[in-house]
Amino acid sequence: MGRTADAIAEGVAIATAAARLAVKNHILVGTIAENGVFDTDKYIDDAREALRAMAEESEEAAANVTALRKRARGRHSDPSGTHDYRDRDVRNLRRRAKQSSGVAAKLRDMMQDRDRLRVIVEEAREAAWADVRHNLDRRLRVEGMRPDHDPDYDRMREARMQALRLVDLQALSSQQRAKAKRKKKQKADAEAE
Repeated sequence: MGRTADAIAEGVAIATAAARLAVKNHILVGTIAENGVFDTDKYIDDAREALRAMAEESEEAAANVTALRKRARGRHSDPSGTHDYRDRDVRNLRRRAKQSSGVAAKLRDMMQDRDRLRVIVEEAREAAWADVRHNLDRRLRVEGMRPDHDPDYDRMREARMQALRLVDLQALSSQQRAKAKRKKKQKADAEAE
């Protein structure tokens, strides 16, 4: 493989990773936040749309680099900044435009390949599940921590006990009083009937 083919392959890999991340986020929102059910076919359109956005971005980059190349042709003075290209940059700019166009073409091909879209969706589903599993594991480890596993247990015990007395027990007492008041009212209403 040459430099252009390597750059195209790298660009496609980056775009595919970005598409996978977008689909993973759609899966998390659709299944957790919106209480939906995972359906591969539903997320294939999301994968296709993510690839389309990446392809359009690559096409825009190719058009911009082509315009810069045309403007640079025949200019031989010293550049005034990083993106002030000159005639000696024309070859590199042509290669960059070719690479961006190649990435866009590969992504457009992927958009039509249902099997490749399924792979992106499946990898996104696995990544979404890994996120959920990691978050659950972390919560269970923190909330289920025992004193012998917590190095700060002794130091934080007094603060926890004070929070228990001032917040939790006060709230429990208030709930109990409200519950007793409701029962008393229900009893009075039942006797009045």
